Amino acid sequence: MTTESTARAADIDALKRVVATVEHSQQHKDPDAFLALFHPDAIWTTAHGKVLIGLDAIAEFTRAVLPAADWDGKVSYQVVHVLFLRPDVAAVKVRQRYLSPDDESEGAPLYVMTKQDDGRWLLTACQNTGVVVG
Repeated sequence: MTTESTARAADIDALKRVVATVEHSQQHKDPDAFLALFHPDAIWTTAHGKVLIGLDAIAEFTRAVLPAADWDGKVSYQVVHVLFLRPDVAAVKVRQRYLSPDDESEGAPLYVMTKQDDGRWLLTACQNTGVVVG
């Protein structure tokens, strides 16, 4: 494996860890863990089309909505595809599922992440799209 492919594999692993942390924060309804994943200038569009610009707006919304969410905590996030737009910018397609004994819903988020100088990948421009069945 070349140095470049080793670095790319490490970046893909890091991106998957970000998505795993999103999943964990949603399962545990933990706004602090979720918000720690965002770039300060991030843009987040919710599944219902609400556009949040900047970490302050994302934090205000998340702190109001996440702890009060009515699902039973069974959510899953799976990385479906990673496209590197540049070595430090990746578009990550995710399959999101909320599960309950009576219902299941699915989302198809797109997370554009940027690699910081310290090596961390942060959510920077994200669209959380609900999947309509039928």
